[in-house]
Amino acid sequence: MRIRKPGIFEANNIYLMLGLALLYVGYLVQSREIITGLLITEYILIFLPNIVYLKFRGYSLKGVLRLNPISFKQSIIIIFIMLFAYPIAVFLNAIFIAFFNSFSSAVPTSIPIPTNPFEFFIGMIVVAISPGICEEIMFRGTMVSAYEKLGYSKCIVITSILFGIFHFNVLNFIGPTFLGIILSVILFKTNSIFSSILGHILNNGIALTIGYFITKYSNQIDEFAINNTYIPESYQIIMSLSYFAIIALISGIVLIRLINLLPVSNNNDFDSNLNNVTFSRNNFRIIIYIPLAIVFIIYIVLNYKMLFNV
Repeated sequence: MRIRKPGIFEANNIYLMLGLALLYVGYLVQSREIITGLLITEYILIFLPNIVYLKFRGYSLKGVLRLNPISFKQSIIIIFIMLFAYPIAVFLNAIFIAFFNSFSSAVPTSIPIPTNPFEFFIGMIVVAISPGICEEIMFRGTMVSAYEKLGYSKCIVITSILFGIFHFNVLNFIGPTFLGIILSVILFKTNSIFSSILGHILNNGIALTIGYFITKYSNQIDEFAINNTYIPESYQIIMSLSYFAIIALISGIVLIRLINLLPVSNNNDFDSNLNNVTFSRNNFRIIIYIPLAIVFIIYIVLNYKMLFNV
């Protein structure tokens, strides 16, 4: 029995509405208190509207969201996939930031960094687990289910770019977009949103953990830097990018191997070559993409103001 899923126009309208809510309501609640604000943003502005809409329209949550179990072997391989995907995302973000810093002093938005074990525990809930669940329900759930009508390859690319744009900061675009691609491939191979939720939680958890330990041992790091030979800032940037490039290259080779090793779930029609593409004239009507155009214009204006301090 074929599962009834949202249309592209429906998904694009949800994307527009939640994007506007994120920019205005999300900004308001997060500016008042960051932890509570982030929880409100994830569960009230992102998670709840997606679930309510799908239920209101009579869609099957199990079918649209792919609420299927994953195996122990798949879980273990996903853990390693995310461990090796993270350095690549960091390198891509570093290149992006270095490029924009050549003509702008803008800095990317950062997650709240914990300074003690209790804050670290809260951070895992707020920064890792909550976005892992809520954002995956929206993007690898609602958005992917709508866009897979275009075929796997187009679906993965388009929804991953939309995921990157949804962060509304060009300095934090390329990393989330790359993450979206990896999570989408994992989703299609396992035919389960639990796999992409696991991957998303791991990615954010790794970032939070690294930030926590860097903060915890910041004094030792500063002391080491002071006691060692001074290196001009330009050389530091080149050396850092070169170091990350080598790690990213090695990680990329291992990552491809791990993705190939990830078992495809039973009753799954995923094509590992991503060549399954179907077309419909209705998929390319301009009106379908007007909501995305509105979001894109807002994105350009906001980032222009940020980069050039307008």
